[in-house]
Amino acid sequence: MSTTNQSRLHAARLLPGQDLRVELEKLTALHNIRAGFVLGGVGSLTKVALRLANQTGAHKREGHFEIVSLTGTLGPDGLHLHMAVSDEKGVTTGGHLLEGCIVFTTVELVIGEAVGLIFHRETDPLTTFKELSIQSSQ
Repeated sequence: MSTTNQSRLHAARLLPGQDLRVELEKLTALHNIRAGFVLGGVGSLTKVALRLANQTGAHKREGHFEIVSLTGTLGPDGLHLHMAVSDEKGVTTGGHLLEGCIVFTTVELVIGEAVGLIFHRETDPLTTFKELSIQSSQ
C-alpha cells in the first residue's frame, strides 16, 4: 500500500434548508475529491435521517438537533458517513448518514483529502457490501 504525506483541505458552510448528504456529494464532485475524509462537521438540523446499526430502513426525526459527531470517507464512487446528533434533551442517536438531514441554522464542514490516493467502493465477496478499496493514483 502506498502512503502519502500530502493533503489538501476543503471547507464549506451550509445554509438553512440544505441537505447535508447531498451537499457533501456536491462538494466531493465539485472539488474532484478522490480520497476525502471528514475532519470536522458541526451545526444544527431540523430533520434527521439515519440508518441505524444492522437495520435496513431510515430512522427519521424532526425537531432541533445538534451534530455532535460526523465522520467518514468520500470518494468518486460514493460516501460512507456516520453521524451522531443530540436532541433538545441531550438524547443522542447515531448511524449512517442518509439524504434528508436538513440544515437548521448552519453546518460547518472541514474535509481533508489524501493526495495520491483514491477511495473506491467495491463489492466485498465476504460482506456483500460496497466496501472501501484504497488505491494509489500515481
